[in-house]
Amino acid sequence: MTDDILYDNLHIDFLEEMWGEGFLSPGGADEVARVLRGVDVAGKHVMDIGSGSGACAVLLAGEYGAAHVTGIDVEDPVCDAARRRVDDAGLTDKISIVKVEPGPFPFPDQTFDIVFSKDSIIHIPDKAAMAAESFRVLKPNGWFAASDWLISHDGAPSAQMTEYIKAEDLDFAMSSPATYAKAMEAAGFVDVELVDRNPWYREVAAEELAWLVGERRPGLEARYGEEFIAAQINTWTKLVGVLESGEHCPHHIRGRRPV
Repeated sequence: MTDDILYDNLHIDFLEEMWGEGFLSPGGADEVARVLRGVDVAGKHVMDIGSGSGACAVLLAGEYGAAHVTGIDVEDPVCDAARRRVDDAGLTDKISIVKVEPGPFPFPDQTFDIVFSKDSIIHIPDKAAMAAESFRVLKPNGWFAASDWLISHDGAPSAQMTEYIKAEDLDFAMSSPATYAKAMEAAGFVDVELVDRNPWYREVAAEELAWLVGERRPGLEARYGEEFIAAQINTWTKLVGVLESGEHCPHHIRGRRPV
Protein backbone atom coordinates (compact mmCIF):
# COMPACT_ATOMS: atom_id res chain seq x y z
CA MET A 1 0.00 0.00 0.00
CA THR A 2 1.01 3.65 -0.33
CA ASP A 3 1.71 5.04 3.17
CA ASP A 4 -1.65 4.74 4.97
CA ILE A 5 -3.75 4.47 1.80
CA LEU A 6 -5.59 1.14 1.68
CA TYR A 7 -6.84 1.45 -1.91
CA ASP A 8 -4.12 3.05 -4.01
CA ASN A 9 -4.27 3.21 -7.80
CA LEU A 10 -2.46 -0.12 -8.23
CA HIS A 11 -5.03 -1.93 -6.10
CA ILE A 12 -7.92 -0.07 -7.72
CA ASP A 13 -6.75 -1.11 -11.19
CA PHE A 14 -6.24 -4.74 -10.12
CA LEU A 15 -9.59 -5.09 -8.36
CA GLU A 16 -11.42 -3.48 -11.27
CA GLU A 17 -9.77 -5.92 -13.67
CA MET A 18 -11.03 -8.77 -11.51
CA TRP A 19 -14.47 -7.44 -10.58
CA GLY A 20 -15.36 -4.97 -13.33
CA GLU A 21 -14.81 -1.28 -13.95
CA GLY A 22 -15.69 0.79 -10.91
CA PHE A 23 -16.15 -2.22 -8.61
CA LEU A 24 -13.83 -2.92 -5.68
CA SER A 25 -15.78 -5.93 -4.44
CA PRO A 26 -17.30 -8.99 -6.13
CA GLY A 27 -20.59 -9.50 -7.92
CA GLY A 28 -20.84 -6.35 -10.00
CA ALA A 29 -24.19 -4.99 -11.13
CA ASP A 30 -25.95 -8.30 -10.48
CA GLU A 31 -25.00 -8.19 -6.80
CA VAL A 32 -26.17 -4.57 -6.55
CA ALA A 33 -29.53 -5.70 -7.94
CA ARG A 34 -29.77 -8.43 -5.32
CA VAL A 35 -28.95 -6.01 -2.49
CA LEU A 36 -31.67 -3.65 -3.73
CA ARG A 37 -34.30 -6.33 -4.37
CA GLY A 38 -37.69 -4.80 -3.62
CA VAL A 39 -36.31 -1.35 -2.78
CA ASP A 40 -37.62 1.42 -5.05
CA VAL A 41 -34.71 3.73 -5.89
CA ALA A 42 -36.34 5.83 -8.61
CA GLY A 43 -36.63 9.49 -7.65
CA LYS A 44 -34.97 8.90 -4.26
CA HIS A 45 -32.02 10.52 -2.52
CA VAL A 46 -29.39 7.89 -1.76
CA MET A 47 -26.25 7.84 0.35
CA ASP A 48 -23.63 5.31 -0.79
CA ILE A 49 -21.32 4.42 2.13
CA GLY A 50 -17.84 3.58 0.86
CA SER A 51 -18.56 4.53 -2.74
CA GLY A 52 -15.12 3.37 -3.89
CA SER A 53 -14.34 4.01 -7.53
CA GLY A 54 -17.92 4.85 -8.37
CA ALA A 55 -19.67 2.06 -10.24
CA CYS A 56 -22.48 1.70 -7.69
CA ALA A 57 -23.20 5.43 -7.62
CA VAL A 58 -23.36 5.50 -11.42
CA LEU A 59 -25.73 2.50 -11.44
CA LEU A 60 -27.97 4.04 -8.79
CA ALA A 61 -28.29 7.35 -10.61
CA GLY A 62 -28.28 5.93 -14.13
CA GLU A 63 -30.03 2.57 -14.35
CA TYR A 64 -32.02 2.86 -11.10
CA GLY A 65 -33.09 6.47 -11.59
CA ALA A 66 -32.16 7.91 -8.21
CA ALA A 67 -32.82 11.65 -7.98
CA HIS A 68 -29.41 12.16 -6.40
CA VAL A 69 -26.64 9.95 -5.03
CA THR A 70 -24.16 11.13 -2.43
CA GLY A 71 -21.16 8.81 -2.40
CA ILE A 72 -18.87 9.02 0.61
CA ASP A 73 -15.40 7.57 1.10
CA VAL A 74 -12.31 8.32 3.16
CA GLU A 75 -9.43 8.14 0.65
CA ASP A 76 -8.42 10.44 -2.20
CA PRO A 77 -7.54 7.78 -4.82
CA VAL A 78 -10.98 6.19 -4.77
CA CYS A 79 -12.79 9.53 -4.58
CA ASP A 80 -10.78 10.81 -7.55
CA ALA A 81 -11.51 7.62 -9.52
CA ALA A 82 -15.21 7.89 -8.70
CA ARG A 83 -15.39 11.53 -9.80
CA ARG A 84 -13.79 10.62 -13.12
CA ARG A 85 -16.30 7.81 -13.60
CA VAL A 86 -19.22 10.09 -12.77
CA ASP A 87 -17.94 12.71 -15.18
CA ASP A 88 -17.45 10.14 -17.94
CA ALA A 89 -21.03 8.94 -17.39
CA GLY A 90 -22.36 12.50 -17.69
CA LEU A 91 -23.97 12.30 -14.24
CA THR A 92 -22.28 15.13 -12.37
CA ASP A 93 -25.66 16.78 -11.79
CA LYS A 94 -27.01 13.64 -10.09
CA ILE A 95 -23.99 12.34 -8.14
CA SER A 96 -21.78 13.99 -5.54
CA ILE A 97 -18.64 12.23 -4.32
CA VAL A 98 -17.63 13.49 -0.88
CA LYS A 99 -14.42 12.66 0.94
CA VAL A 100 -15.24 12.33 4.64
CA GLU A 101 -13.42 11.67 7.88
CA PRO A 102 -14.22 8.47 9.77
CA GLY A 103 -16.98 9.09 12.29
CA PRO A 104 -20.48 10.58 12.21
CA PHE A 105 -21.89 11.26 8.76
CA PRO A 106 -21.64 14.98 7.87
CA PHE A 107 -25.31 15.32 6.93
CA PRO A 108 -28.42 16.60 8.72
CA ASP A 109 -31.06 14.32 10.18
CA GLN A 110 -33.50 12.75 7.71
CA THR A 111 -31.56 13.68 4.57
CA PHE A 112 -31.81 10.44 2.57
CA ASP A 113 -34.47 7.99 1.43
CA ILE A 114 -31.98 5.12 1.12
CA VAL A 115 -28.65 4.31 2.72
CA PHE A 116 -26.78 1.84 0.50
CA SER A 117 -23.40 0.18 0.79
CA LYS A 118 -21.59 -2.57 -1.08
CA ASP A 119 -18.96 -4.41 0.98
CA SER A 120 -17.50 -1.29 2.58
CA ILE A 121 -18.77 -1.28 6.15
CA ILE A 122 -16.18 -3.95 6.95
CA HIS A 123 -13.83 -0.98 7.38
CA ILE A 124 -16.06 0.58 10.08
CA PRO A 125 -15.30 -1.05 13.45
CA ASP A 126 -18.32 0.25 15.39
CA LYS A 127 -21.37 -1.29 13.72
CA ALA A 128 -23.70 0.12 16.40
CA ALA A 129 -22.55 3.67 15.68
CA MET A 130 -22.82 3.06 11.93
CA ALA A 131 -26.37 1.74 12.30
CA ALA A 132 -27.38 4.65 14.53
CA GLU A 133 -25.93 7.19 12.10
CA SER A 134 -27.63 5.48 9.15
CA PHE A 135 -30.94 5.59 11.03
CA ARG A 136 -30.41 9.27 11.86
CA VAL A 137 -29.84 10.40 8.27
CA LEU A 138 -32.71 8.33 6.88
CA LYS A 139 -36.15 9.78 6.36
CA PRO A 140 -39.10 7.94 7.94
CA ASN A 141 -39.87 4.79 5.94
CA GLY A 142 -36.36 4.94 4.44
CA TRP A 143 -34.34 1.82 3.81
CA PHE A 144 -30.86 0.67 4.75
CA ALA A 145 -29.73 -1.87 2.14
CA ALA A 146 -26.17 -3.16 2.12
CA SER A 147 -23.84 -6.06 1.59
CA ASP A 148 -20.88 -6.65 3.85
CA TRP A 149 -18.28 -9.25 4.79
CA LEU A 150 -19.03 -10.86 8.14
CA ILE A 151 -17.50 -13.44 10.46
CA SER A 152 -19.80 -16.26 11.53
CA HIS A 153 -19.38 -15.84 15.29
CA ASP A 154 -18.64 -13.41 18.10
CA GLY A 155 -15.34 -13.56 19.92
CA ALA A 156 -11.83 -14.01 18.59
CA PRO A 157 -11.37 -15.25 15.01
CA SER A 158 -9.79 -18.63 14.44
CA ALA A 159 -6.10 -18.89 13.58
CA GLN A 160 -7.13 -19.51 9.97
CA MET A 161 -9.26 -16.36 9.86
CA THR A 162 -6.57 -14.35 11.62
CA GLU A 163 -4.08 -15.33 8.93
CA TYR A 164 -6.55 -14.38 6.19
CA ILE A 165 -7.27 -10.95 7.70
CA LYS A 166 -3.53 -10.37 8.09
CA ALA A 167 -2.99 -11.25 4.43
CA GLU A 168 -5.69 -8.80 3.31
CA ASP A 169 -3.95 -5.97 5.20
CA LEU A 170 -7.02 -3.77 4.77
CA ASP A 171 -8.00 -2.92 8.36
CA PHE A 172 -10.92 -5.34 8.24
CA ALA A 173 -13.31 -5.07 11.20
CA MET A 174 -15.56 -8.09 10.76
CA SER A 175 -18.67 -8.52 12.92
CA SER A 176 -21.03 -11.45 13.31
CA PRO A 177 -24.59 -11.61 11.97
CA ALA A 178 -25.81 -11.51 15.57
CA THR A 179 -23.84 -8.33 16.28
CA TYR A 180 -25.13 -6.72 13.09
CA ALA A 181 -28.75 -7.60 13.84
CA LYS A 182 -28.43 -6.30 17.40
CA ALA A 183 -26.90 -3.03 16.14
CA MET A 184 -29.67 -2.51 13.58
CA GLU A 185 -32.46 -3.22 16.05
CA ALA A 186 -30.89 -1.06 18.78
CA ALA A 187 -30.70 1.84 16.31
CA GLY A 188 -34.45 1.58 15.76
CA PHE A 189 -34.68 -0.31 12.47
CA VAL A 190 -37.60 -2.64 11.81
CA ASP A 191 -37.98 -5.39 9.21
CA VAL A 192 -34.32 -6.24 9.81
CA GLU A 193 -33.16 -9.03 7.52
CA LEU A 194 -29.78 -10.70 7.08
CA VAL A 195 -29.11 -13.11 4.20
CA ASP A 196 -26.04 -15.36 4.20
CA ARG A 197 -24.14 -15.12 0.89
CA ASN A 198 -21.36 -17.57 1.78
CA PRO A 199 -22.60 -20.31 -0.62
CA TRP A 200 -22.47 -17.86 -3.53
CA TYR A 201 -19.10 -16.28 -2.78
CA ARG A 202 -17.48 -19.57 -1.84
CA GLU A 203 -17.86 -20.65 -5.47
CA VAL A 204 -17.00 -17.25 -6.92
CA ALA A 205 -13.81 -16.89 -4.85
CA ALA A 206 -12.61 -20.29 -6.04
CA GLU A 207 -13.10 -19.09 -9.61
CA GLU A 208 -11.20 -15.89 -8.80
CA LEU A 209 -8.27 -17.89 -7.43
CA ALA A 210 -8.25 -20.04 -10.56
CA TRP A 211 -8.19 -16.83 -12.63
CA LEU A 212 -5.16 -15.60 -10.67
CA VAL A 213 -3.10 -18.76 -11.01
CA GLY A 214 -4.20 -19.72 -14.53
CA GLU A 215 -3.14 -18.68 -18.00
CA ARG A 216 -3.72 -14.99 -17.25
CA ARG A 217 -1.02 -14.96 -14.59
CA PRO A 218 1.87 -13.87 -16.85
CA GLY A 219 -0.15 -10.91 -18.10
CA LEU A 220 -1.19 -9.98 -14.58
CA GLU A 221 2.44 -10.14 -13.45
CA ALA A 222 3.47 -7.93 -16.35
CA ARG A 223 0.86 -5.32 -15.41
CA TYR A 224 1.09 -5.39 -11.61
CA GLY A 225 4.40 -7.05 -10.79
CA GLU A 226 5.26 -10.59 -9.76
CA GLU A 227 5.44 -9.75 -6.05
CA PHE A 228 2.03 -8.09 -6.09
CA ILE A 229 0.35 -11.03 -7.84
CA ALA A 230 2.04 -13.53 -5.53
CA ALA A 231 0.60 -11.61 -2.58
CA GLN A 232 -2.88 -11.71 -4.13
CA ILE A 233 -2.62 -15.45 -4.71
CA ASN A 234 -1.64 -15.92 -1.07
CA THR A 235 -4.60 -13.79 0.04
CA TRP A 236 -7.12 -15.57 -2.19
CA THR A 237 -5.86 -18.98 -1.11
CA LYS A 238 -6.54 -18.03 2.51
CA LEU A 239 -9.86 -16.43 1.52
CA VAL A 240 -11.07 -19.64 -0.11
CA GLY A 241 -10.12 -21.53 3.05
CA VAL A 242 -12.19 -19.39 5.42
CA LEU A 243 -15.11 -19.38 2.99
CA GLU A 244 -15.02 -23.16 2.82
CA SER A 245 -14.99 -23.37 6.62
CA GLY A 246 -17.97 -20.99 6.76
CA GLU A 247 -16.24 -18.59 9.15
CA HIS A 248 -16.17 -15.90 6.44
CA CYS A 249 -19.82 -15.28 5.60
CA PRO A 250 -20.72 -12.30 3.41
CA HIS A 251 -24.28 -11.14 4.06
CA HIS A 252 -26.93 -8.85 2.74
CA ILE A 253 -28.28 -6.60 5.49
CA ARG A 254 -31.38 -4.46 5.37
CA GLY A 255 -33.74 -2.62 7.66
CA ARG A 256 -36.38 0.11 7.50
CA ARG A 257 -36.73 3.26 9.56
CA PRO A 258 -40.36 3.22 10.65
CA VAL A 259 -42.72 6.07 9.93
